Amino acid sequence: MASTYTPLGVELQATGENAGTWGTKTNTNLQIIEQISGGYTSQAVSDSGDTTLSVSDGSTGATLSHRIIEFTGSLTGARNVTIPLDVQNFYFLKNSTSGSQTVTFKYATGTGTSAAVLNGKTVIAYAKADDGTNPNISTISLASDVVDDTSPQLGGNLDTNSFMIDFDDAHGIRDENGNEQLIFETTSSAVNHIDVTNAATGAGAQIGAVGDDSNLNLRLRPKGTGVIEAMGADNPGSIQLNCENNSHGIKLTSPPHSSGQSYELKFPTGNVTADRFLKVASVTGSGATGVGQLSFAEVSGGTSWQAVKTSTFTAVAGEGYFINTTGGAIEMDLPAGNIGDEVSFIDYAGTFDTNALTIDQNGSEKIAGSTDPLTVSTERAANTLVYVDSTQGWLLKNN
Repeated sequence: MASTYTPLGVELQATGENAGTWGTKTNTNLQIIEQISGGYTSQAVSDSGDTTLSVSDGSTGATLSHRIIEFTGSLTGARNVTIPLDVQNFYFLKNSTSGSQTVTFKYATGTGTSAAVLNGKTVIAYAKADDGTNPNISTISLASDVVDDTSPQLGGNLDTNSFMIDFDDAHGIRDENGNEQLIFETTSSAVNHIDVTNAATGAGAQIGAVGDDSNLNLRLRPKGTGVIEAMGADNPGSIQLNCENNSHGIKLTSPPHSSGQSYELKFPTGNVTADRFLKVASVTGSGATGVGQLSFAEVSGGTSWQAVKTSTFTAVAGEGYFINTTGGAIEMDLPAGNIGDEVSFIDYAGTFDTNALTIDQNGSEKIAGSTDPLTVSTERAANTLVYVDSTQGWLLKNN
């Protein structure tokens, strides 16, 4: 009776068979069993088509009779490596091919399951030979694949090794209690979202700067001409500036949607100045989309009255002066004018008719359209000068 062979090539010697060579064949069988149990081999995978692994009856070296198989070669497309339908074994399979392609380990024919070995990955695959026509190959996840572990835990820091962590839609990161979540969301309109939520009722989401330093800035930086938006929901968007205890705060709030406003305000380019207010100095564009440039302006509509003047002085815009010419004529020098600037004066002792007040303009500026100084010689005169422009300069208005 002739010898037979297992699907992995081990020779099953019949009674009385192989007289004189029984020992040699037994040693070969042991070597085959050794490579099945722990042997390593590499298998080049061709870019020209599938790679077929076949049994080598009664001899060592068959690739499919090794425990560990490393696939090598350069691929431009996914390829298959096949084994006969009756092979039953388990393998450590590593895809070391170049070209970032998947190698699929499968039976030669049939519609059973197969083992896809991604480029650079290692899987444990067990060939079941569980059906004569459509046998299946299943896989066991290794430490590098966490899909089968429903509660994986790290034993140290996670190094992404220059790779990305990909989240599917509306899933992200949360704490062990499920309260805080950082959700990454991509909508159908390709607008990317990072949603920070908190399961605790009434508790607002918070992003804070942490570290060893006690004073850390939290920076938000758009790209190019992009802006940082405080978005609205049922109400207009608001930015709240809290007190140090976060128990009080003031809000900057956008106009409502119904107003249709999209204007822009730019802060002053000059330094902060005391006793001034913010005003729109100029506007580019127009209407609801205009851009307003703010500036620091002096308060108008009120006069800051000064102590009595008895000698020549230089006036300041926004101030008023009681002028006493009892001791002789006095000159008041005007400041450089800006539109709307005002200077007021009053004849303190009723002596302007005896000792006149002379008002001298700044440089080449004008008074009532003239570059000549203005002489005030009316007893008890009281008036205000208002600067209008370079053509007329300072004009008088009655108090």
